[in-house]
Amino acid sequence: MIKDLKIDMAKEVKKTQVENKPVEKGKVSYPLTKINFILMGICLLLIIIGFWLMTGDANVGETFNKNLFESSRVTTGPIIAFLGFVLMAFAIIYRKKDNKHTEDDTNVTE
Repeated sequence: MIKDLKIDMAKEVKKTQVENKPVEKGKVSYPLTKINFILMGICLLLIIIGFWLMTGDANVGETFNKNLFESSRVTTGPIIAFLGFVLMAFAIIYRKKDNKHTEDDTNVTE
C-alpha cells in the first residue's frame, strides 16, 4: 500500500513539473515582461497627453474665457486619458503566446 502511494505521488510530481514547467536553476521568472513595461509606458504617455490637453487658462475676474469650452479641453483630452487608463489594464494583463508549447510536452509518461 505504501509502495503504491509512493508511485502515485511520483506520478503527481511529474504531472505538476510538466504543467508548471519548473524554472531552470538560477533563472528567475517575473510576472511582467519587457513588452508589458513598454506597453505601460505608452499608456502612461497617453494619460499624460490627455491631461495636458485638458489644461488651459481659467476664468479670471468678470471676463468670460471662451477657451474654457474648446473641444480639446472638453472632448479630446478626456477621451485620450480614458483610453490610456483602459489600455493600461490591457498592458498589465497582456501575455505573449508561447508557440513552443507542443502537445508532446503535456503528455506524461507513466
